[in-house]
Amino acid sequence: MAADIDEQPAGYARLLAAGPAELIAGVAATIARRRPRHVVFTARGTSDHAALYGAYLTEIRLGLPAGLASPSAVTVYGARPDLSEALVVGVSQSGGSPDLTEVLRTARACGALTLAVTNNPDSPLAEAAELNVDIAAGHERAVAATKTYTAELLALLMLVEGVRAGDGVLPAEERAALDALPGLAARTLADPTPAQLAPRYRFAGQLVTTGRGYAYPTAREAALKLMETSYLPALAFSGADLLHGPLAMTDPGVPVLAVVGSGPGGRAMGEVLPRLGERRADVVVVGSAEVAGATRMAVPEVDERYAPLLDILPLQRLALALALARGEDPDAPRGLKKVTATR
Repeated sequence: MAADIDEQPAGYARLLAAGPAELIAGVAATIARRRPRHVVFTARGTSDHAALYGAYLTEIRLGLPAGLASPSAVTVYGARPDLSEALVVGVSQSGGSPDLTEVLRTARACGALTLAVTNNPDSPLAEAAELNVDIAAGHERAVAATKTYTAELLALLMLVEGVRAGDGVLPAEERAALDALPGLAARTLADPTPAQLAPRYRFAGQLVTTGRGYAYPTAREAALKLMETSYLPALAFSGADLLHGPLAMTDPGVPVLAVVGSGPGGRAMGEVLPRLGERRADVVVVGSAEVAGATRMAVPEVDERYAPLLDILPLQRLALALALARGEDPDAPRGLKKVTATR
């Protein structure tokens, strides 16, 4: 897991290189020409959080309605929703889950434009889709996904911005900002704070993660990583939803990991953090700005769209360090395997 985490700056550079970037641009240009009316994502586990990020990008940057499909509606209940004017995107590291493949097959049969975003271009999911994006993350050794998750995020970001451009080609300013990501990621991973924080939560009984907007998928992915590697019950909430009841469970014995960026989503957390302070919650903030009364895992300040590619890095390292502090093996989580085939 440590090696996979450390490979992420190189993974960003690899996906931004001429060949992979041109392939993504070609897919984006095709989507722009087809002009879908809405976008439906289908995914499971870690990839579901990448898909949620994709849905935020789609609605905010493209102005298209976007949502996450329920694969069981197709595979368990036999539903055949009319997706004829949709772009249906299957997101999966392995591309091997039968239910996601069936959703794409069903969507394509009814006339939808279908796209697979995977780390395996020869997978059943990729074969079922009309279009395919290879996230080019390379072999992932750990069961807990890290580098494939961030590669999915970057691929979806490049895809959406390419569609927005119309011809698939990223504007020069956008491209320059993305080219800075590998260096910023390396800088983020060099920070020792996550490993220093791990002993503080060695005996925690539960934990809460939270964020708004683009940060919400990060909060959900962080909770999953903690549950997978440390077997620590971790609940993820949108900052808005946290105020609708779950806030009552927070107290000095329930650590809160809050992802707080410098954009609109981060500013929206401004009403959440004081309420956590009132509860005397143990708050750790992931973000680029200091927050009064909270410990911080610092990340460089970037456009809020790019922040999920950096914010998750210290949280991955915290999950790894915490698992080791609790005497667990993060490379062999009990009951889990690399590919989960659901139907």
